Amino acid sequence: MKRRTFLKATATAAAVLATKPHAEESEMKKTYTGKLPKRAYGKTGVELSVIGFGGIVVTNLPQPEANRIVAEAVERGVNYFDVAPTYGDAEERLGPALEPYRKDVFLACKTTQREREAAEMEFNRSLERLRTDHFDLYQLHGITSVEKDVDPVFVKGGVMDMLVEKRKAGQIRFIGFSAHSTEAALAAMNRFDFDSILFPFNFAAYHKGKFGPEVMERAQEKGVARLALKAMAKQRWPENDPLRERFPKCWYQPVSEQDLASLALRWTLSQPITAAIPPGEVPLFRMALDIAEQWKPITPEEEKELVALADQLNPVFQAA
Repeated sequence: MKRRTFLKATATAAAVLATKPHAEESEMKKTYTGKLPKRAYGKTGVELSVIGFGGIVVTNLPQPEANRIVAEAVERGVNYFDVAPTYGDAEERLGPALEPYRKDVFLACKTTQREREAAEMEFNRSLERLRTDHFDLYQLHGITSVEKDVDPVFVKGGVMDMLVEKRKAGQIRFIGFSAHSTEAALAAMNRFDFDSILFPFNFAAYHKGKFGPEVMERAQEKGVARLALKAMAKQRWPENDPLRERFPKCWYQPVSEQDLASLALRWTLSQPITAAIPPGEVPLFRMALDIAEQWKPITPEEEKELVALADQLNPVFQAA
């Protein structure tokens, strides 16, 4: 990019940061279109809402409040819900809240366990907490190291064999994984025909960090559906950032300004993915729904703005 174009794009991005309201200051929509776009989940015949509901949204909420936010999400067209045992009390909150809608939604869960006995115990506990008899998608959670996260689950009779058995028994429809490492993601896809990958496809990590292109390409080659994490991540928290107190569920600095959040989320939704899961803060989740209801592809000029901004950031993930 030429210096003049770069400076202009950076100034535009900076102006967005300075003038637009934050998510926590925006009022919730009073009426909903109910027309949240849906996309194909690979070649399975299933269609998912382009915005997924991350279970962290209901973590630590009183049950009546959790019930309300889940009902609102379903009303607005969300049919993809994702949770994990490591998300505090999210399973306990999401189970009762989702029970009235269970037959109409796609429920994804995960395991961080790498040995079969512990993984099976966790699997059964999740079924009980979530008040269901099956998971639409069950995933290896947060694989980062080939040695510690990939190799152990593929031993004979191990976790992967268990998941295949559960699939044959009808307790799992599809098998996937989430990853925060290019090396681990590629290794996993080389060893098994996963239905999907949940991965950070984020404008700053992708452009400045060079993190994501290789995984995206391999997943497309193998026909693995792509689900996105961190679409609304801006960067790692700067030291003493006052916004940190407003978004305690985010381990990174989220994009909380309306216009910039729209650019960031629309960039991710303009990639060949099925759906994106927003941050676990209720205001940011609602903002993502607002943006997605009026979604349109990112333009070349808008992408230049994001590339210019990304160059000034400390992305949440960067290539090794």
